[in-house]
Amino acid sequence: MTEITEVPSPFCGIGTDDLTIKVDGVLLKVIENGCAVNTPAFEQPITDTRARVAGQEVSLEVAVAKAAELLKDTKLPLIGGCATDVNGMRGLLALADKAGAVVDNINFTGARNNFLALQDSGWMNTTLAEVKNRCDFLLVVGTDVEAFAPRFFERYLWNKESMFLEDTAAREVIYLGRVPSGTASTSPNGNPAQVFPCAIDDLPEVVAVLRALVKKQPIRATTVAGINVTDLQAIADKLLAATYGVVTWAAGALAYRQAELTVQTLSEMIKDINNRDTRCSGLPLAGKEGDQTANQVCGWTTGYPARTRFSKGYPEYDPFLNETKLLLDSGEADALVWVQAFNVKAVPPETSIPTIVVGRSGMTFAKEPDVFIPVGTPGIDHAGHAYRMDNVVAIRLKKLRDSGLPSTAEVLNAIEHAL
Repeated sequence: MTEITEVPSPFCGIGTDDLTIKVDGVLLKVIENGCAVNTPAFEQPITDTRARVAGQEVSLEVAVAKAAELLKDTKLPLIGGCATDVNGMRGLLALADKAGAVVDNINFTGARNNFLALQDSGWMNTTLAEVKNRCDFLLVVGTDVEAFAPRFFERYLWNKESMFLEDTAAREVIYLGRVPSGTASTSPNGNPAQVFPCAIDDLPEVVAVLRALVKKQPIRATTVAGINVTDLQAIADKLLAATYGVVTWAAGALAYRQAELTVQTLSEMIKDINNRDTRCSGLPLAGKEGDQTANQVCGWTTGYPARTRFSKGYPEYDPFLNETKLLLDSGEADALVWVQAFNVKAVPPETSIPTIVVGRSGMTFAKEPDVFIPVGTPGIDHAGHAYRMDNVVAIRLKKLRDSGLPSTAEVLNAIEHAL
């Protein structure tokens, strides 16, 4: 039995790197600095150690050969999930290139709202380190930061020391749209965040009015989606008066049509503020289940994010037509490879086509896949690298135990070689 300190997490998205974990054989126990996201993810027990073909336990070599056989004569295989580390994603792209497959990350439908805004007009975003050291006003739009990353406020807003602020407890937080689920946004001085709730579907109108007020445009209405325009004016004034304001959102939480226009409006508002005498930056929330890692590796390998197909022998990016659900519902995909090394609950969609799952030990299925190969989790069963939400830091993940499980990269590389 050992204790490992300063353990980094691939699960929370914010680069938490101060966990203390007790290792007893293959059992893990988070004993310091855990949270509602990290603790259950680290403590998930191992239940599968052997691969299965048609529900029957087989050797890894037999499972790899069967997976290659299922992919050999396919016309358009689909590789979904893409929840792995840097080396796992490299192996995934090599397999996609070899098999002529479509690659689609599990969180891309939400992330698409960010990519479309970025591609159309660009944005001005910040890093977690800048938030920690500079931010004096945080505006949270349409999401619950505490539910997304329970320790975000503790580590990046209420930190005791800051390079450019004398008193971090004086920072101000406002929620616009969604009500926070807890009290983590309450300052150490006891000042709670201000909350201006509205229906998520009403955010486009609310954000549009807020931007108009930042630009000092006249607004005739007195309320917008139940929020007083005078309150929105106060938020606009705070953004313009802040030394370093930050606007944060989670693209996946904006679950309505053309939500990318809301992201674009926020991004353009940030630019408007930076044209004045102060600074402001955006902070998109992401980084869970390897989504930032998938897009980073796919980006430097192909020039595109992870909704790309290789069926013509070169990468083709389409944020809509290369979607997993669309390809399965239309019958265009003729085999599914599901890669998910982090979350046992994120199982593949049920489908009648041949299905290969390269996933974390402990997955249970309503319908047994044709091939299931349990793999080790990066940051637990093997070392690796994963990108946190701001894309500027590749977290160096540690190996905590000897489980005997192969890595995702080893399995995908073996399938590629078998082809």
